[in-house]
Amino acid sequence: MNEKDSDGDSPDDKPTEDDASLFRRVMADAKPIAAAATAPVPRRVVPRARFRAADEREVLRESLEADIDHTEAQSGSGLRFQRQSVGRRTMRKLARGKFSVQGEIDLHGMTVSEASAALHDFIDDSCLLGHGCVRIVHGKGLGSGNRGPVLKHKVDAWLRRWQPVLAFVSARQVDGGTGAIYVLLDTSR
Repeated sequence: MNEKDSDGDSPDDKPTEDDASLFRRVMADAKPIAAAATAPVPRRVVPRARFRAADEREVLRESLEADIDHTEAQSGSGLRFQRQSVGRRTMRKLARGKFSVQGEIDLHGMTVSEASAALHDFIDDSCLLGHGCVRIVHGKGLGSGNRGPVLKHKVDAWLRRWQPVLAFVSARQVDGGTGAIYVLLDTSR
């Protein structure tokens, strides 16, 4: 018993010769599609951080607003010394450049022995003149190569031993940054 499908054909129906010739006649004008040499590659989406531009603007803003003196002091390249008699407020004031600098010496280009003698004379003269705050430019040691800042370390050691020196701290960026120091002197001697 042959049941008919809903379209009226039986499941056993096979195409007849008339169907095949009809198909050939209808498809006679058809042209084959040229086969692609390679399968199309889907366009690769480049990943992009959604907030990258905003993050970069924020970092730039923070770097422009940062206190360069504080940043430089935090880097460990700054010098700092105080005797017990010098309080925190005085050190803060000194670090901010709030004392009037009454004398200055620049040790750039000097040998260690020349710098030692010049600095010793400068400190003695400054005390005699009653200068309470002076600036010493020792340089950052950029010309010292791998040895690092030779004069900077020598000045640090010398000043710690000299009694008239009450305190010193690396200067503000506008006054030489870590290449200079403000020095408080005891003028009562």
